[in-house]
Amino acid sequence: MPIRKIAVLGAGHGGCAAAADLTLRGFEVRLHARREETLAPLRAAGGIGARGVVAGRARPALMTTSLAEATEGADLAMLVVPSVAHADYAAALAPLMRPDLPVFVNPGHTGGGLHFAAALRRAGYDRALRCCETVTLTYICRKGGPAEIDIFAMVKKLGFAALPGRITAEMAALIRPLYPEIRPCSSVLETGLMNLNAVFHPPGMVMNAGWIEATGGAFRFYAEGMTPAVGRVVASVDAERIAVARALGVPTQSFLETFFAAGLTTRAAMESGDIARACAESAANAAIMSPPSLDHRYMHEDIGYGLVPIAAFGDLAGVATPTIDALIRIGSDAAGIDYAAAGLGLDAMGLAGMDAARLLAFVEEGA
Repeated sequence: MPIRKIAVLGAGHGGCAAAADLTLRGFEVRLHARREETLAPLRAAGGIGARGVVAGRARPALMTTSLAEATEGADLAMLVVPSVAHADYAAALAPLMRPDLPVFVNPGHTGGGLHFAAALRRAGYDRALRCCETVTLTYICRKGGPAEIDIFAMVKKLGFAALPGRITAEMAALIRPLYPEIRPCSSVLETGLMNLNAVFHPPGMVMNAGWIEATGGAFRFYAEGMTPAVGRVVASVDAERIAVARALGVPTQSFLETFFAAGLTTRAAMESGDIARACAESAANAAIMSPPSLDHRYMHEDIGYGLVPIAAFGDLAGVATPTIDALIRIGSDAAGIDYAAAGLGLDAMGLAGMDAARLLAFVEEGA
């Protein structure tokens, strides 16, 4: 059955972009937010005002703080929230889940689908589950106000996988009418180990910490904050990520190749091998300002739920990750949060005690 009714769970940047885009394309969208104050401006404005590559005033069929209302009769539950919220949503969804409701984790980043599925099981759901994820959000977007969303670009050639991996083709056929640019991958390990946000956001935040705190983020994060020095650290993180993927036998490609394939930089920048240049020549990211402080998902999500699981996969595969480990440590000190302890480890992903062979079998076949 084709998807017509979509529960978009989360009303932040990505959730509002998805709700606006899909509503304007004729889908029945039920937008869920955990707080009424998030929805109140949308109600007052008569919906979500979209600008950019998607434009118009979108009026979702339903805007609610009730997960039961959002998911009842839905053909798809799309989880569009930061990685730190996956476990909370899993616990709340567990009594409402049913085998005929697929879950799309958009984005999964590193281990998002694994984390959500493990948390759902821990919360008591023991029936069949069809779960899928994209490696990053389907939109480059930012809220321009409480009821406005600026959509700068749609991500191209976007890595996509299902859990279990054996149903990836089935799930891709289901999701492709919504997002034609998805590109099926071998497993959620491949999508997870292509997490670009974890590769370049932590170096950008940690190495620009003084500038961020002194100016309240009054600079363009990608166009101005990704200097040659930052780019070289990003390249080191990327080399470690590639080494982990190769040790696990997981296909991957470089940051620059993926950044270009996603439509986020020029071919000349990609071919130069210069990450700073690639960020400077990223038209989609050109206007995006820096976070105003270190209390931001570029730290909490991209270190705790990005670098921490990559390092954990490195430990499992016997691959050293010294630059990643250093960024986790320095980022923890800078933010006052022990990301290694609070972040996404193997146990939270349901992978504790597995060796590489068991891990590969699990992501393909499931429990």
